[in-house]
Amino acid sequence: MKYVVALDQGTTSSRAVIFDETGRMVIARAVEFPQIFPKPGWVEHDPEDIYTSQTHALRQAVKDAGIRPEDIAAAGIANQRETTLLWERATGKPVCNAIVWQCRRSAPLVERLKKEGMEGEIRKRTGLLPDAYFSGTKLQWLFENVPGLLERARQGELCFGTVDSYLLFRYTHGAAHKTDATNAARTMLFNIREQEWDDTLLSCMNIPRQVLPEVCDTACEFGVMDPEILGCPIPILAMAGDQHAALYGQGCWSAGSVKNTYGTGCFLLMNTGSYPVTSQNGLLTTLAWRLGGKPSYALEGSVFIAGAVVKWLRDEMGLISTAAESEQIAKSILDNEGVYMVPAFTGLGAPYWDMYGRGVIVGLTRGTGRRHIVRAALESIAYQTLDVMQSMTRDSGIRPAALRVDGGASANGFLMQFQADMLGCQVVRPAVVESTAMGAAMLAGRQADMYSDYALKSMLGGGATYTPQLTSARRQALLEGWKKAVERARGWAEE
Repeated sequence: MKYVVALDQGTTSSRAVIFDETGRMVIARAVEFPQIFPKPGWVEHDPEDIYTSQTHALRQAVKDAGIRPEDIAAAGIANQRETTLLWERATGKPVCNAIVWQCRRSAPLVERLKKEGMEGEIRKRTGLLPDAYFSGTKLQWLFENVPGLLERARQGELCFGTVDSYLLFRYTHGAAHKTDATNAARTMLFNIREQEWDDTLLSCMNIPRQVLPEVCDTACEFGVMDPEILGCPIPILAMAGDQHAALYGQGCWSAGSVKNTYGTGCFLLMNTGSYPVTSQNGLLTTLAWRLGGKPSYALEGSVFIAGAVVKWLRDEMGLISTAAESEQIAKSILDNEGVYMVPAFTGLGAPYWDMYGRGVIVGLTRGTGRRHIVRAALESIAYQTLDVMQSMTRDSGIRPAALRVDGGASANGFLMQFQADMLGCQVVRPAVVESTAMGAAMLAGRQADMYSDYALKSMLGGGATYTPQLTSARRQALLEGWKKAVERARGWAEE
C-alpha cells in the first residue's frame, strides 16, 4: 500500500492527514500553536512554531498510522495564505515574526497606494482589491520599519515567502525557494494574466525582485523532503493555498461550482474556468490552480472571522467550554430575539473591504443572555457567507443550486441549517470534511501517478445535505436586521 501525506498548515494549528492509494483517509493529527497580538489589530506567528508544529503533526500522524515512511509516495502542502515570512537565505533563520494575513498594520500603506492612483492597476494586474490582507504591503512594511532588511534583501541575503515557501525551504534544507501560482496570486505582487511577478507593483512597493520565490505549477516536483524529517526522502509534489486546495478537494473542477470553507475565516470560491472574471461587487479574481502550465481562475469572497468567533466565545469570553457546545446552546432558543453580532475584529472582508470596521453586538435588551450571544455569533458566519454569495451571483450570472462546505465549523448542524435557510439553496457537506488536506493529497497523488481521474471522482461523496426550511418573509426580516448591524460596525476605527 502506498500513501500520500497532506500537510495542512493553518492559522491556529498545523495538521497532517494521510490518505491511502484508494483515496481513503487513514489518519489526521493536529497541533495547535500560539497566536501573538503585539498591538490592537496586529497578528503574528513565530515561524519556528509554524515549522515545529507542522513537523510534529507529520511525525505523529505517520507513527500513529503505523505506516513505513518509505511507503509515502508524495507529500502535498496546503497553507494559510498571505501570511508573510522573511528569512536568511544562508541559514533559513527568520529575521522577524511572520505577519499573519489577519494583521492590519499595513493599512496606511494601502491608503498610500490608493492616493498614488494604484488601485485600478492593482485590480487589473492581480485581480485583488488593495487591502492590508495581502502580502505585498506586509513585506513593504517590514522593509520600511525594520532597519537593514531592505539592504540585505537587495544583496540577495533574504528570502520572502508565504508559509508554503517557508516550509518547502526548511524541509528541503534550503535547496528550494519556490511557491505555487495560487499562493503567488495572493501577494498583490503577481500578475495573474501574465503569470509572473509584476515589475510595476514591485517598484511602487519598493520590493527587490531577488527576494521573491520561483513560481511553479500547483502540482509539480517542488523538491524532496530531507531524510532527517521522517527517515527517508519524500517528494513534495503539490503546493496550494488552503482555499484553492479545498476547491480542488471538493471536486469543484468545472465552471460554476462553488465551495465554502468554514475555518478561522470563511472563504467562498467559485470556479470560473480558463478566463478571469472581473468582479463588480467587491469580490476578488484569483487563480483556482495552475496545472500543466494552464491557469484556471476563480471568484473569491473572504470573510475574515468565522470559526474564530467561536474560539473567541470560548477563550476570551468564557461563554462556552467547547466549540461543539455552541450548537446545542444555539438550538436551545427559538430565534436571536433581535440580537446580532458582527465579528469584524480585524475589519470587514468581502464585499465591504472595510479595514476600519470593528466588532459590534447590537439589539441587546435586559432579557439578553449567554444563549442569544452564542446564537448571534453562529448566525453571523452564515450572514457573512450570504453577503459574499449574493455578490458572486451578480458577478457570474450563476445562481448555484448547492453550496459544498468543509472546515471545522461545517460540523455544526445548527449553522449548516441556518446557512441553507439564508441562502435558499442546498448545503452539501461531504463525508470527509478535511477538504483542504484532501485537495493537497489529490494534487500530489495525481502528480505521482497514484490517482487516476476515476479515482479522484470516487474520493468525493457521502456526508449530509441541508435543505432550506425558513419562510421567505422570515428570512427577509432577519436579513434586514443583519444589514443594520453591519452599518453600525463599518468605519468604527477610522480616525
